[in-house]
Amino acid sequence: MTATLKLYELSTDYLRALDALTAQEDLPPDAIADTLDGLAGAWEDKALNVARYVRNLEAEADAIADAKQRMEARAKATTHQAARLKAYLKLELERTGLTPKAPDLAVRLQKNPPSVLVEDATRLPDAYRRTETVTTILKTEIRAALKAGHSVAGARLASSTRLVIA
Repeated sequence: MTATLKLYELSTDYLRALDALTAQEDLPPDAIADTLDGLAGAWEDKALNVARYVRNLEAEADAIADAKQRMEARAKATTHQAARLKAYLKLELERTGLTPKAPDLAVRLQKNPPSVLVEDATRLPDAYRRTETVTTILKTEIRAALKAGHSVAGARLASSTRLVIA
């Protein structure tokens, strides 16, 4: 089994050859172009194969995300159905006062601990309140201000690149 060169190795070979060939003043331009074309062809094949693999991984990730959404929808529906049936069973136990039993299951009503019902929050003493402050950075507004030529202390626009596989 022969080992294939990695894309970064092909990139290194191409750049080294480019440096070496351009350093030699006596080489005809056709020889330089032919050598670089050969190296660029191998690099291009490898780059395209990497891009194809990226596409496969992205398609797999999309399929997993779709399956996750379907499973979450099923789980939500099943949870909702269980809650409805539980409420129905509780109502009927309260109505009849019966407590069904089986060797593997017992069903009964149980009192919950008392819970606090706030009837009028405005009348509660300050000792029973806590105020929380949330700070949200408004990046859309900052971007608009910067694009309009305004200076925003502590922020700047930055450009980057991204890979597009079309």
